[in-house]
Amino acid sequence: MAESYKILYEEATAEIVEKKSRFIAYLKPVNTEDEAAEFIETIKKKHWDARHNCSAVVIGAKNEFSRCSDDGEPSGTAGKPMLEVLLGEQIHNIAVVVTRYFGGVLLGTGGLVRAYQRAVKEGLAVAKILEKHPGYQLTIHTDYNGLGKIQYLAEQEGAYLVDTIYAEDVTITLMVISDGRDRFVKKVTETTGGRAKIDISEELFFGLLDKKVIL
Repeated sequence: MAESYKILYEEATAEIVEKKSRFIAYLKPVNTEDEAAEFIETIKKKHWDARHNCSAVVIGAKNEFSRCSDDGEPSGTAGKPMLEVLLGEQIHNIAVVVTRYFGGVLLGTGGLVRAYQRAVKEGLAVAKILEKHPGYQLTIHTDYNGLGKIQYLAEQEGAYLVDTIYAEDVTITLMVISDGRDRFVKKVTETTGGRAKIDISEELFFGLLDKKVIL
């Protein structure tokens, strides 16, 4: 069975200062290596005058692609620690660039590791993180007598409303978690006396943001 995973929903940025050095974290959702490379290049052009633009990328529900760069910082003090934060927080489909403006005070290798990791953590703290679950989209066609019954079942069973279309009959579109699909379908059938017609999609991933379904 497919497993839930977390993604970055939209771009975010955060900044910290460590011994007069500025660390600016930029986070962006990405789905391909090309998207990640383009984003990193965009930040480098924006901050062409910065001492370093270090990066980390994780793509795929199982981290099929990951990459990091120290961009001139001592080896292992920037990109890898940034990547470790993303992997530790289990965030997928994300690219992060941390731009550093040197403040004149050397931080040492340990100080750099902590600063770059803190910058990424600050970025994640202000970002919208979306957990995506494996599930099925159900399209239910029912008469108006069945509408209230199905709405009640949805609330009780943790099904999430996507849309409702009112016409001669009612068409209700819902999302259900994969392991609850069969139980929910059975209860709808029983509750409506078999009169409701149910179409079931292929398994897909969805998330919830502000109580809205995000596919």
